[in-house]
Amino acid sequence: MKTTGMSREIEQHRFFDQGITATGLARSFGSVKAVENIDFHAEPGRVTALIGPNGSGKTTLLLMLASLLRPDAGTIRVNGLDPLAEPRAVRSMLGWMPDTLGFWEALTSREILTTVAALYGIDKARAKVRANELLDVVGLGELADTPARVLSRGQAQRLSMARALINDPAVLLLDEPASGLDPGARVQLRTMVRGLADSGKTVVISSHVLVELDEMADAAVFLSKGKTVRSQSLAEAGAQDRRYTIASLDLAALRAGLESNNLQASYLGNLENRGGSAKLKLPGENRAAQLLGALVGAGIPITAFAPSSGLLEETYLSLEDEMP
Repeated sequence: MKTTGMSREIEQHRFFDQGITATGLARSFGSVKAVENIDFHAEPGRVTALIGPNGSGKTTLLLMLASLLRPDAGTIRVNGLDPLAEPRAVRSMLGWMPDTLGFWEALTSREILTTVAALYGIDKARAKVRANELLDVVGLGELADTPARVLSRGQAQRLSMARALINDPAVLLLDEPASGLDPGARVQLRTMVRGLADSGKTVVISSHVLVELDEMADAAVFLSKGKTVRSQSLAEAGAQDRRYTIASLDLAALRAGLESNNLQASYLGNLENRGGSAKLKLPGENRAAQLLGALVGAGIPITAFAPSSGLLEETYLSLEDEMP
């Protein structure tokens, strides 16, 4: 069947009615422009990473998406709804986990979750079941009746995650959720976030740990000085030029091998000058595989050949290089 221009517009409208779409957002605090011009889209069933240096506008953007801060300009739609016009409806479908959020310190973990559930209109019986489920999911089942004031930073983060999920939200906003977590809990968080997205939820996550985002995210939006500077899928990130580190027992042979492949690199030798490594940029994984085959085929003793950084970190570094 042939698609008309009108039907394409309808399909596009339906697509952007799902998940989160923000256009031309701006927000100032006095003379400080925290957000100047941000366009953002996060699809259902995908994890969208929000990346940028401190002061780039990430938290301000999340607060606006969560309907907790009114933009000075621009529009936001959460599953087709305007948070300014329908804040209660939007909040009912949102799960919000800020970087740091206080608790009622005298209440237990279970009491905190059942209290929040009541605010969402969840009846007592269901709230108790839901709280127990989530405490087990985040690994706090044994601390269900422990006052929040004795929880460690990492345990408080896990409780915050459970609280964000209490209403089974369709859209989840996570601001530095791995902060304070130990390595095992970080692995569990990655698994949980992927599972939530795979179940159809829209997940937006802000983090400075870009290597972890490589393992969770499907797409990323990069911010700088309150503006969107790039939107990129992980597939697009994998196809870009990428820095590689190559180590060899014979630095002279490695240098000759790279020069014969018309490649320029920076070199680092060890103290004995018997071996060393090279750093260079290659246009994608196929070229990297071809080069490794050529070097090994030439008899050069390669001991390591790997990207120097993760996919999203590579984009982040390249953006820094491009900026004045």
